[in-house]
Amino acid sequence: MIKKLLIANRGEIACRIMRTARDMGIATVAVYSDADAKALHARSADEAVHIGPSPAAESYLMGEKIIAAAKETGAEAIHPGYGFLSENADFARAVIEAGLIWVGPKPESIEAMGLKDAAKERMIAAGVPVTPGYLGADQSLERLSKEADAIGYPVLIKAVAGGGGKGMRKVDAAENFAADLESCQREAKASFGNDEVLLEKWITSPRHIEVQVFGDSHGNVVHLFERDCSLQRRHQKVIEEAPAPGMDESTREEICQAAVRAAKAVDYEGAGTIEFIADASEGLRADRIFFMEMNTRLQVEHPVTEEITGVDLVEWQLRVASGEPIPLAQEELSINGHAIEARLYAEDPAKGFLPSTGRLDVLDFCGDARIETGVETDSEVSPFYDPMIAKVITHAPDREAAIDLLQGELKFSYVWPLRTNKAFLIALLRHADVRAASLDTGLIERDQENLTARPTVSDRALSDTLNWFVRNQPNFDQRSSALLGFRINADVVKDYVLSVEGEAREFRYDPTPAGQLFDHGFRESEDPAIQFLNVDGELIAIKPWRDDGTGAASAADGAILAPMPGKVIAVDASEGQTVKAGDRLMVLEAMKMEHALTAPFDGTVTELAASEGGQVQVEAVLCVVETKE
Repeated sequence: MIKKLLIANRGEIACRIMRTARDMGIATVAVYSDADAKALHARSADEAVHIGPSPAAESYLMGEKIIAAAKETGAEAIHPGYGFLSENADFARAVIEAGLIWVGPKPESIEAMGLKDAAKERMIAAGVPVTPGYLGADQSLERLSKEADAIGYPVLIKAVAGGGGKGMRKVDAAENFAADLESCQREAKASFGNDEVLLEKWITSPRHIEVQVFGDSHGNVVHLFERDCSLQRRHQKVIEEAPAPGMDESTREEICQAAVRAAKAVDYEGAGTIEFIADASEGLRADRIFFMEMNTRLQVEHPVTEEITGVDLVEWQLRVASGEPIPLAQEELSINGHAIEARLYAEDPAKGFLPSTGRLDVLDFCGDARIETGVETDSEVSPFYDPMIAKVITHAPDREAAIDLLQGELKFSYVWPLRTNKAFLIALLRHADVRAASLDTGLIERDQENLTARPTVSDRALSDTLNWFVRNQPNFDQRSSALLGFRINADVVKDYVLSVEGEAREFRYDPTPAGQLFDHGFRESEDPAIQFLNVDGELIAIKPWRDDGTGAASAADGAILAPMPGKVIAVDASEGQTVKAGDRLMVLEAMKMEHALTAPFDGTVTELAASEGGQVQVEAVLCVVETKE
């Protein structure tokens, strides 16, 4: 058995591998870049080696540095995780030639499945069903156009060396073929250094079904059943589940055995995934499920397979890499219940899924799910790498219960101040078609506008939050409801202004008991000056505008304060200008988000302390509005 293991990766997968290695008594070595010097994976390992600057091309993709780190620390084996160098046959070969154990398939197996056209030809020979199409060497426009006509439109153009959705084009009609082909070839050349393409029949109701396979050096290959990864955005998986809903036993047996034949055709060792595209227009049928490609590594979504089978796939990888046979025979594997996984990202769906990077002041999960993460409170989400915060996985006796658990875990988890896709994931889990398992790979794009709409904060939710603030102040008096520093006017003690994401919202305090806070997902903050309101997964920061004793004017007096450090990107107001409540005064860009700052009441701009392009600090007075006499 391996005694010391180097993980050639970062983030949640590195932490995941370390956890199993530790349970097996295997010492671990992490590698890290400048950006990851304080990262969780680097701190969790027994040893950590710095391998270069922050860009992946200068660190995590530098195979020679990783091999040198293994030799320096006495590691016997290298586990590549997924991404980076995990499917790089040259790196795998270099690891083996250096006298180290490669925790993965043989380089020849990686190469055999690396080019889609050659892989499809190999699958045809192995009796694995493939999508009707063209795999020929003649790449002329004339030949490709002729083949597309024979296949019938719509057709899919795919780069033979592609992946991650790049080098792919759907062509709906013959007159568009030449332009789409040129575009696809150009992208393929830039991304993969290879502009060759293949053609496939476009599947009108596509579902993405994949089968987990595992092989060893003793000639054994088993499958661990299927996963459904149909919920995708731009060919990137969003939610995955196992088993595939609607899969009957006979279809499962046929497709899983086809996956085993595919793995045996390349003499496969270790964990791998055979990916299929299913025409689900008439449900899942074995004669309408076709081979797409093989991923010669551990998949991001492997936890759902682990949850339904009770198998630790990383443990299997380490045992097989050490020369042991697969721990279980096919007849010893079975499906138990249903598992579902959501990928929680630091990104803003309402802004085109732009990454949201920076420090995580709050990261808190409610504890009803399996969490795979490489960050924690006070960690940094770096702009250099994939902005995944965590994979959130639930397991239950049936699909409906697993979805309910996942929805609840997401709703009552807290991430601040970074934007996340949490509300988007919750909306997706609530979607009628998702609940009914009426899935296909285009579902998200068809309903993206509704799925990404930012939840509205209700007046009731804000009133309840105001009640909390009022009742938890040391100078609160139930009889008068007096709260120093909250008052809009000195003689009126029941009107207050709350800051909701930097926007002033005026409310009147209702002295009746609140009692509804937790219905809104209300969560107390460590800082009593700020509270979080969780509205359908969207975490909203709310605080009172008030005089903090520094001498600066309060928002209640008409001062507009910066809700967080940022850059002023637009100024709409000018000194002396008359404004009405709600008029936009300026726009602040912070955390890659735009925050509109508006007038809290009718009045006149008497002071303007910010200019376009200027950097401002939190709580800085940007503008002052005074009421009309």
